[in-house]
Amino acid sequence: MANSNPLRQLLLRWPTYAAELCGTRVCNSGINDWRSRYSTAIPEAFAQEENPGEKNDSKWFTLPPYTDTVNGTALGQELAGRWRESRKYAINASETPKSATAVASTTALKWILQCCPDLPRSLVQKLFRLRQVRRESSNIEDSDSSAHLQKPRLKRVTAKDSMNLGDRIFLPITVKELPVEKKELHCNGEEVNFIRSLELYKDPAIIVVNKPPGMPVQGGIGIKTSLDELAITCLSYDYSEPPRLVHRLDRDSSGVLVMGRTQTSATVLHSIFREKTFGASGDEALNEKRVLERRYWALVIGSPRHPKGLVSAPLGKVVVDNGKSERITVVNNSQSLSSQHAVTKYKVIGSSSHGYTWLELSPLTGRKHQLRVHCAEVLGTPIVGDYKYGWQAHRNFKPLSLPNVESQHEELPKRKNLPFGLNMQNGSISEKHPRLHLHCKQLVLPNITQVLQNLQQYSNYDLSQLESLKLDAPMPSYMERSWDITNF
Repeated sequence: MANSNPLRQLLLRWPTYAAELCGTRVCNSGINDWRSRYSTAIPEAFAQEENPGEKNDSKWFTLPPYTDTVNGTALGQELAGRWRESRKYAINASETPKSATAVASTTALKWILQCCPDLPRSLVQKLFRLRQVRRESSNIEDSDSSAHLQKPRLKRVTAKDSMNLGDRIFLPITVKELPVEKKELHCNGEEVNFIRSLELYKDPAIIVVNKPPGMPVQGGIGIKTSLDELAITCLSYDYSEPPRLVHRLDRDSSGVLVMGRTQTSATVLHSIFREKTFGASGDEALNEKRVLERRYWALVIGSPRHPKGLVSAPLGKVVVDNGKSERITVVNNSQSLSSQHAVTKYKVIGSSSHGYTWLELSPLTGRKHQLRVHCAEVLGTPIVGDYKYGWQAHRNFKPLSLPNVESQHEELPKRKNLPFGLNMQNGSISEKHPRLHLHCKQLVLPNITQVLQNLQQYSNYDLSQLESLKLDAPMPSYMERSWDITNF
């Protein structure tokens, strides 16, 4: 008679030789994550347990008991300055606001994915659908009245069930036979050294790099190599979990890129970047002090009417080329459901008699192509090398070359080709086809390491005492050359 258990049929198709590999890499990977400084404190190892109260013993392995975690979302909201408003709302609604240090609400699904990050999410969801996940609750009410005389029974748990302190999750032992699928790329020594040479700052919570132009931040269709995948191989160091993206830069732009080194720090940073966009308003943005600040340098064609100001223009997405591509544009009807609030602060930092202007751009919201569209469509000064939104200004583009400046650069030794086909030398305004001149020059954000350290020691830690990190990234060589030419 055929086996009626579809999960068992699924698991038996996997090769058994992967059992030991998964047992060491999946479980040890998960346990090392929580033993890091800013993740949940977890016992030393996964213990393969018998299932008390069930006929089939040793058919399960346990995840570590669920323990306190920092509420990263609430902490990010508080750091971003939105927590005070949400607290007032909660008081007016006769609700009790939760502290940023309170235990974060975690479901059984999230806890499994945190414990075993190498397990495919689809498989974990399938385990829940087939009712193959059990929980041993630490709550005495969930146990039999004779719990002090016998081991507690395991009870089925759903994906959305909330975890209580001390709860343990049991998974079928056959899951350990799954082969581990990693997105880790194989890099040679030169490639690893190059990626690590991009580091601007590193501490136990975050790692910051100077993203090179031409390298996509995230993988996708037609992308062979992306920075998030390279980070797994080159930037994990002694951490078992890879750095996580918390914001993005366009493929052709460059500059400061921040990644969270733990799940907790990444959640906090995600919340800060999200609240930055949510809290921006055109009326208060000019004088309001913000916990997160990004300053881009851009070389534009032409000059804005005013030396400084604020652009507040909603953006929307339109489809072009018979649905083959899309672009972002300013939406005149701000009431449109497809529009997104977008605010950019700008000021002139240098101008040239040759028709170019250097701008410092500070996006107060984080919309796709926000700076490029605001420069091209609102200020009327498209960014040099932006052929998507400033193609008309580039139709009659003529290279600008000054002999003294060019001879100075020619004396410098030419660097050999960089790994991954990157080139940061060519593309200045002295060439026929300049590259995008948009660089995230500086980023100021809260010292996440400091706040997490203090919250672990002092539950009433005053966040107003928190220091800020100021991160600066040098421009790529072709933008430095354009700077020298326009300031000659």
